Formats: sequence, C-alpha cells, structure tokens
Amino acid sequence: MPPDDTDPIADDLGAPDASHAPDGDWPSMADDVYLGGDAELASGDSYDPYPAAGDTDEGAEQRELERRVDEGRTPVYPLDDRRRLPLPGLWRRWRAFAMRGRADMVDDFGRDPIATARWEWVLDFLYSKWFRTEVRGLEHVPAHGRAILIANHAGSLPYDSAMLLHAIRRDHPSRRDVRPLVEDAVFHLPWLGPLMNRIGGVRACPENAVRLLEKDELIAVFPEGVKGMSKLWRDRYRLQRFGRGGFVKLALKTGAPIIPVAVIGAEEALPLLGRVTWFAKSVGLPYVPVTPTFPWLGPAGLLPLPSKWKIAFGPPIDLAGEYGAAAAEDRLLVGRLAEQIRGQVQAMVDDLRR
Repeated sequence: MPPDDTDPIADDLGAPDASHAPDGDWPSMADDVYLGGDAELASGDSYDPYPAAGDTDEGAEQRELERRVDEGRTPVYPLDDRRRLPLPGLWRRWRAFAMRGRADMVDDFGRDPIATARWEWVLDFLYSKWFRTEVRGLEHVPAHGRAILIANHAGSLPYDSAMLLHAIRRDHPSRRDVRPLVEDAVFHLPWLGPLMNRIGGVRACPENAVRLLEKDELIAVFPEGVKGMSKLWRDRYRLQRFGRGGFVKLALKTGAPIIPVAVIGAEEALPLLGRVTWFAKSVGLPYVPVTPTFPWLGPAGLLPLPSKWKIAFGPPIDLAGEYGAAAAEDRLLVGRLAEQIRGQVQAMVDDLRR
C-alpha cells in the first residue's frame, strides 16, 4: 500500500465556518474532536469539503489553517459553542439580576443612559435644593457643535464636574450633554470611578478629547487636575497652574472654541483642612483628605456640606480662528495662551465671590 503523502490539515481546510452550521442543537460533548486522526461528523450531518470559489473570501484558508495550528486541534464545531453551563435558566436569571439598572448597550466611552437617568434625581436634588445653584451666561454655550469648557477645580471629590454637566443638561435650552474629562486619580477610584463613567465622564487624555470633539460633543476640562482638588482651605479659590496647556493645543488643532467657566461653592462643600499622603499612594490614592467630617464620620463624611453655588459661563474664545492650527506646535504661544485663560477664569471667580 503506497504511503499517504497528503496533509490531513490541508485536506480539511474545506470545513465550513461555525456560522454555516445547521440550525438546531449542537452535538453533545461525546462527538468526535480532531486529535490527530480524521475528524468525523455526527450522524446525519454533512458538509462539502470542496466549496465553490465564491463561497470563501480571499485568505480564508490561510486564516483557518493558522487558527487550527494555534489551537492544536480541529473541532468539527467550535468546542466553546458546545460547552454549555448547567442550569441555563438560573444563569439567565442571574444575568438579569446583575444587569438591573444598566443598559445592554453603552456608547464608545461607557456612558450608560439607564444609569444616567437613575442618578438624575440625586444630581437634581444637589443642584436645586442642597447647593441652590445659580447659573449665569448659559447663552454663551452653543446649542450644537463642538466646544471646550475650561473650569476651575476644587473640593476633595468632583462634585463641581457633576454640577457643571447637570446645569447645562437641566437649564440650557438645548439640554446638551456635557462630557467631563476625569483625571486618573478619580477615574480609577472604586465605585466613584465607574459611576462617573456611567453618567458621562471620560478618562482625561488627548486621544479621548479629540474623538469627542470630532463628534461635535461638548466637553469639560479642568486643567488644574488633582492640584485643584487638593488645595487646602487657606488656598481656596486660588487657581493652580493650568498644566502644560494641553487644552490650548486641543482647541487649536480641532477648531473648537474655548468657553471659560467659574464655579463657586465647591470649596465650602468639602473644605480640605489637611492631606495624609504617607500611606495613600500604597492603596492607589494621591492623598487621603482631612475635612471637618472625614474621616471622623467614616464614609458619611464624604457627603458634601450645604453651600451656595454659583456657576458663570464666559464668552467663547476662538483660538483656531485667530492663530491657526499650526500654532499648536509653538510651545511659548501655547503657554502664554494657557496663562491668559487661567487669568480670565481667576477674574471670573473673584467676580462671583464679591
């Protein structure tokens, strides 16, 4: 009998993809699986080992060969599809319980419309009853199109970003959604980080900001970052350095106008008396805040104190129209423009405090 020179793997390349399998139940775990010999089909099933040229796209055979070599086996049907969890009804109920209050589909950045609606009443209570927020200059926020809100940052927790997005969604004629860029120190916090993400927060990085602006979204940037949140009570409402001017480069490259925003009230809601840093970084925190209520009251001490809030929006600044996109590569100009905008926001803050 002459030796068999054929390659069993190459001969089996004509096996159909799992998506072409017949409807109905998959074969049981006892069905044959390729372990070095010729695979066999379950009784009653068949397939054409030589499909027509139009049935496979270019490179399909090569991809199938690489998949089987990587897996070290050639199942008649994918093994993962044939392995079923016991008590499927119980697992369906568990999934429904775990997904309660959550949407099956979220946007590219994780915003959950169901979670947003569920927390809406909490934000509205804080905004209208607890903080008694007053808003000025909402007419400067465009009804559509891209724009960058540049605001001061204060308080041990990002209540100011939540109040800013709720102010526009509640009081602006267009009810626009604001996507605040959240710094890593907050975005990776347990419970708070996922919550901010579900109600619209986005991790702060240039790539995410560009993607949002290309979709003509309205984003909020807090250039002070963690330095703004960690200001002590004696330094309240003294704006820190606005980073390296990344928001200026963003505005120049994307053509989005900058809208300065001043927020008053966050310093009084969670006044920071001190910072504990000697063990905070070992648990992934920049610092542990010391306030009049925290840590003395435990987690309840992180709830904000009732304070009067004011939010003011300034006229838009079109940097791209004045300097052009090429100006984003000029470091000196970018730094000077960032300092000018910081001075404008500081002047708006001082005006609100009078």
